[in-house]
Amino acid sequence: MTLLNLKRVAAAAVISLVSIGVVSQAQAAIQDYEFQLVKNEIKKGVSVIAVRLINKVTGKPVPDAVIFASRLDMTPDGMQEMLTKVTPIPSSEPGVYQFKANLSMTGGWQLSLGAKVQGETGSVENKLVIKAVP
Repeated sequence: MTLLNLKRVAAAAVISLVSIGVVSQAQAAIQDYEFQLVKNEIKKGVSVIAVRLINKVTGKPVPDAVIFASRLDMTPDGMQEMLTKVTPIPSSEPGVYQFKANLSMTGGWQLSLGAKVQGETGSVENKLVIKAVP
């Protein structure tokens, strides 16, 4: 094998290994993201619920995710049929996503969210428990 062919084979091997590494990172990385409540307790009535999407590995907020599913119900108090409308509203802080909702009763409310993170395959899905207080 000539030196030129050896260089070509080595370059192809490096490119293959890098490609495999990039693909495996993208497939496993969706588990590295999660939603976190900014506040666990919120006043009963029409309120703003803020959540932060973070990368658990880096601890950094994740901006520009696409929220495709949201549901707010009283599952923690055994009343999953008691649900309320969730309306996304703008946030000025990168990685923070806000929703307006009417928490009509005090007690435990479960916010279920689904989101797509730019550049990742799969989706982030979390269920967060909020306490509505008087």
